[in-house]
Amino acid sequence: MSIAFDKALTECNLVAILRGITPGEAEAVGEVLVEAGWRIIEVPLNSPDPLKSIEILEKRFGDRALIGAGTVLTPAQVTDVAATGAGVIISPNANPAVIEATVKAGLVSLPGVATPTEAFAAIGAGATGIKIFPAEAVPPHVVKAWKAVLPKNVPVLAVGGITPDNMKAYVDAGAAGFGIGSSLYKPGMDADAVAAKARDFVAAIGRV
Repeated sequence: MSIAFDKALTECNLVAILRGITPGEAEAVGEVLVEAGWRIIEVPLNSPDPLKSIEILEKRFGDRALIGAGTVLTPAQVTDVAATGAGVIISPNANPAVIEATVKAGLVSLPGVATPTEAFAAIGAGATGIKIFPAEAVPPHVVKAWKAVLPKNVPVLAVGGITPDNMKAYVDAGAAGFGIGSSLYKPGMDADAVAAKARDFVAAIGRV
């Protein structure tokens, strides 16, 4: 099992979203991310052979990072991911059945929401934290308003359109972390290129 969510988020509040990665690339990319300090790594299920990539990452880095799946849309997919030993389920939406299956499996649940109504419903279903998605549609001043009414113990992550330049505004509004996708990794990128971007994001969050 991967490391605990609280520990991972405290050590580095950035989630690497490796959409499109292949099993052959997973270990090399995971290595540079962990070396740069990243502690949460997500392989979206619409990647090539995603469960295999998740298995590789979990086996190699599960003692140092929280490994999991993104774009999880059904309870059956939760079961498949749980079988890999992964620790977190991330979705673009807030399907109560997926959240409940995740909680039942003992995994961290981070569903995607775009309104306060969705956020409260997700939390009510047992979500560990919530993922504001897409963050471009929920600017920092809106996040601040959400944080005024959401439970204080539920972390809010901003995902979608996050860059080193706009993170501070979200942190100031109350965001607990960020999911970083194409700004960090695009299919076919070599590990050195990912490493450079990974270090840039870690440096940026360190300045916030």
